[in-house]
Amino acid sequence: MSIQSELQATISDMVVEGKGILAADESLPTIAKRFKAVNVEPTEENRSAYRSLLLTTPGLGEFISGVILFEETLGQKTADGKPLPQAAAEQGIVPGIKVDKGTIPLVNAPGDLVTQGLDGLSDRLVAYKEQGARFAKWREVYPIAGHNPTMLGIKTNAEVLARYAAICQSLGIVPIVEPEVLLDGDHTIDRCFEVTEAVQHAVFHALHRHRVELEHIILKPSMVLPGKDALKKASPEEIAEKTLAQLRRTVPAAVPGINFLSGGQTPEEATANLNAINAMAGNAPWQLSFSYARALQDPVLKAWQGKTENVQAAQQALYKRAKLNGAARTGSYTAEMEKN
Repeated sequence: MSIQSELQATISDMVVEGKGILAADESLPTIAKRFKAVNVEPTEENRSAYRSLLLTTPGLGEFISGVILFEETLGQKTADGKPLPQAAAEQGIVPGIKVDKGTIPLVNAPGDLVTQGLDGLSDRLVAYKEQGARFAKWREVYPIAGHNPTMLGIKTNAEVLARYAAICQSLGIVPIVEPEVLLDGDHTIDRCFEVTEAVQHAVFHALHRHRVELEHIILKPSMVLPGKDALKKASPEEIAEKTLAQLRRTVPAAVPGINFLSGGQTPEEATANLNAINAMAGNAPWQLSFSYARALQDPVLKAWQGKTENVQAAQQALYKRAKLNGAARTGSYTAEMEKN
């Protein structure tokens, strides 16, 4: 199969009506924090058991088309010895891999960050592909503060995202491009709109410079939201209106799928906001979906608590959230559905 055909096959399997992406790519410190909240020891055995629970949830493939895995998960197995990427693939869920190495402060841009991990990326991707990964994910973050993000921060991060995406496509791996404008702070929704617009413009200019084929990427942006400490909150309708306006200004129609991150929203907020976006989207050229971590997993962890006897309840919690977000993909979610 040619690289072009490979990329297109992955896009066709991932950008599917009514489905989204499960982000299960928490780094070791992050998953330790999530486990601590439910009193679970962050051992390798517990991490493996938890991720096996996620990927073997009955019926998950009805609403989830792809899963972003952490590096160690590619080599882990289910209780009966099946590699976890294979367990996902057997449900019709495309396995992918987080490939960035986290953020460091950006020199000469106080308050801005840049993501590491481009060195040796090609070699790592070849190995990940052999283990079953068909797509990758790379995240750049943009804090909003008085002087942040700076233009240097915006342009540097865009350049890194584009270099990563070009390397992925050269190897037949679909890149998820994730520019996350952070929810932290007390900024208004209008300030978030302004920053997000500048960020997305820079990202697509950089992708164009690096000759990245937009038909073979998935964009994973943040929604346009007020900061979590903002005095004035926003309704799902206002969030939808601002998010769609920003996307129409900055994202070319060639991009097949936009899968929003949840970025600190509660599970219910993330679903309600995605629903409002799809209800208002009209004839938008892209599929508007989800790629949630906490907004899918929080209820699962609370139900599981590291106990074997809770696995079924935890899987039911995951299936329910996936189903509700599947409904939000078509704008048919209602708050009443939370009670069922």
